[in-house]
Amino acid sequence: MERNKLWDDLAGVAGGAFSIAAGLRAEAEAMARAQSEAMIQRLDLAKREEVEAAMEVARRAREQAEALEARVAALEARLAGPASGLGDVE
Repeated sequence: MERNKLWDDLAGVAGGAFSIAAGLRAEAEAMARAQSEAMIQRLDLAKREEVEAAMEVARRAREQAEALEARVAALEARLAGPASGLGDVE
């Protein structure tokens, strides 16, 4: 009987150790999660949706700038055309 009690005691100690280890693990994960959330807030990171919206605005602005460049080039070409023709009239 004493041998069974010894095994029961060892099983109880092992079970207690496992539950303590599980509790420590859960607490460590919670602390790590809290630390990472605090770091993200300190870094003032943008959300994916905000970054994608900003990239879309930049893409549209780039397209408008390219269209305006083409229009300015066409206007400059039209202005330069008659002026070069006037120089030949002397």
